[in-house]
This record gives sequence, structure tokens and C-alpha cells, in this order.
Amino acid sequence: MLVPHAQTLAQARSYVAALADRALTLDASSAYERALLELDRVHGDDCPALDSEDLTDDRNILLAASSAIRELENYGINALSVELILAMLVDAHDLDIG
Repeated sequence: MLVPHAQTLAQARSYVAALADRALTLDASSAYERALLELDRVHGDDCPALDSEDLTDDRNILLAASSAIRELENYGINALSVELILAMLVDAHDLDIG
């Protein structure tokens, strides 16, 4: 994995983890965690660490993770896998907002 790919993946993982941490319900948090697990599975668990120190508390802004996840297609990640993860994020967000 090259550095730009690792940086994009780290950003995506950090945003999804932050969404899980800030979810309003346990179901939503679990749904975000499942999306994070799928993101890790797609990368064969060869994943950089999370860094959620300076992330905003606004969960709508954190949905910018979808753009980082979509960018992973540029690094050879299967488009279907990317769409599956994005769908999982939408489902988790729907659970989160009720």
C-alpha cells in the first residue's frame, strides 16, 4: 500500500470510527462499526491506525468519510465494495438520526 492510499484509508477509518463513537444509539454505533469492519476486510486487515483527536463533533460533517471511501477506488479497491460500504454508512446514518 502506497502512502497516499494509506492516508486516504486512515482518514476514512478515522471518520467512520468517530461516527461510531458519537452515534446516538447503540444500534447506530454497531452499524457504523460493521461498516468499519467491512472497510478493513476489503483491505485484508492491512489498515493504518485511527486518529480521531481533531475531528469535529458535527456528525453531518463526518459523513465526509464517504468522499474518502469513494476515493479508495483510485487505489484499486473494487467499486462494488466501495458502494457496499457507502450503503452501510447510509443505513447506519438512518439508524442514527431515527
